Amino acid sequence: MTILVFDSGIGGLSVLREARMVMHAHRFVYVGDDAGFPYGDWDGAALTERMVGLFETLIEQFQPRLAIVACNTASTLIMPALRSRFDLPFVGIVPAIKPAAERTASGLITVLATPGTVSRLYTRELVRKFASHRRVNMVGATRLARLAEDHMQGKPIDTGVLEAEIAPCFVEADGRRTDIIALGCTHYPFLVNEMRKYAPWPVDWLDPAEAVARQASAVLSQIDKDIARRVDGSAQPQADLAIMTSQSPSAAIVRLLGGLGLQLRSQAFPSLMSAANSNCCTESGRACSTLRK
Repeated sequence: MTILVFDSGIGGLSVLREARMVMHAHRFVYVGDDAGFPYGDWDGAALTERMVGLFETLIEQFQPRLAIVACNTASTLIMPALRSRFDLPFVGIVPAIKPAAERTASGLITVLATPGTVSRLYTRELVRKFASHRRVNMVGATRLARLAEDHMQGKPIDTGVLEAEIAPCFVEADGRRTDIIALGCTHYPFLVNEMRKYAPWPVDWLDPAEAVARQASAVLSQIDKDIARRVDGSAQPQADLAIMTSQSPSAAIVRLLGGLGLQLRSQAFPSLMSAANSNCCTESGRACSTLRK
């Protein structure tokens, strides 16, 4: 059985890594919409239309049992549209606000995410519901996702930019300090070791990937509680795949995907070609100006 893992780029590999550990009997198809990266630049309606079109192709092609949307921006914005359009369970990802509020000793926590995720009503509601008794600092980083993509590809990153991006996360008040930072973008875990070097004091960096993988596994089990006995052990196992919407990922990304045991596959998306013909194109991996906020 196939599980889709979808992200705006390669950051969702952090979720794929955890999902494989808890659902290892399944085939995974990882889809990185690198032609549309970064999602933070997109208008909400345009991004919804884009993702619905992509999933129409993916669901028809792979007939997945479950889809994981491993992108905070998309999860906080378009999950209702996906769930209403497709008869398929979708598991999204959101900042780990609840566990951060439960674990903090100082009462000062930070949510580090993209500006879009920080500004979403959905994220604010999570804070109201689970962390109203804590002091929550919301930080919208504009360049961290791009730094993470570069870092994952082995490119040098501007550590001055990195330090400036995380500096607002650290708050001192009434003799207390921020002690937990909830990561609100799947790209950020790949930068944690670098961020630790430039943190003014030690903090706990909360990555929601493991929790998402557990939730996906629980949803899968609920759909079919007898799933383990239904897997045909004699069937030829299928390779895990990776699809990048640009169809021309860099050599570094190809090596990265191969190192994770993913076979790169070319996949045409009719909706993207239709969008290009309507001048709703993408340029250099970013949405056209007509689609930007």
